Amino acid sequence: MIVLDKSKYPQVRTALNEVGINNLFARAVVEGHVNGTIQVDNAENPTSFYVRHPYGMSLLFGATTNQVFNSWLFAHALNLFRTRDRFEWLQAYPEKWNEQIATQWEEYLIKAEENTEGINTLVEINTRVNFKFNKEKYLDFRSRLSPRNFDVVRTDTRMFEQMKGSVIPGRFWDSADDFSNRAVAFSVLDGDVVACTAFSAFVIGEQLEIGIETADNYRGKGYAVGTCCALIDYCLENGYEPIWGCRLENTPSYLLAQKLGFEPTIYWPFYRLND
Repeated sequence: MIVLDKSKYPQVRTALNEVGINNLFARAVVEGHVNGTIQVDNAENPTSFYVRHPYGMSLLFGATTNQVFNSWLFAHALNLFRTRDRFEWLQAYPEKWNEQIATQWEEYLIKAEENTEGINTLVEINTRVNFKFNKEKYLDFRSRLSPRNFDVVRTDTRMFEQMKGSVIPGRFWDSADDFSNRAVAFSVLDGDVVACTAFSAFVIGEQLEIGIETADNYRGKGYAVGTCCALIDYCLENGYEPIWGCRLENTPSYLLAQKLGFEPTIYWPFYRLND
């Protein structure tokens, strides 16, 4: 399949504007905020698009009728080319794409709740949830919070480089300098150890999508609420709309979002493409 040259990324913007689900991660690639890839059906006049963010999320959108593109997509989903050494999370828009995937990939799909044995040769169907921020609900929650018994500090480049985990700034920003210049984050420290960090995973226009990671040994202490509140307060003070998205199957994130004033708006198929 054709890898689109970065000089032609502006061609993707019009089609991306038609995507009605949260796509800030794809916009981060298209706008050149992070080094991802865009694969298309035609280099000069693309109508089918596959945008991949280095974190491991991808967005499929545009025309569903190009059979060469569709054949490549099927092979990519099953990793027949062996080009993927880790799993990838795929969303597709519009609904016609999901209908086509359900039909053409039928024997290779398995629902997350049915994949109890962790079968790695199938595409696992999860659910991605988009939320809308309710400022009044957040402020009410914020007003009732007990005083913290820990400090929340602005995340610096040393913390950026030290952090371990899945959802950390290093997976969303190209470098410590890039993070320092273009992102914002807040952390709780235990000595020199970063216990929890809430950070801007993507900043596009006036929208800021929140990423959150708490180290295993520090969960259940209220650190996620504390750091997220600091980041949301930053958004409100600086004119950003806070954005939240997560898997429905990620119960802690799903519940935390609602506690912080985010309301579920869209439930959408989320395909885990295995390695």
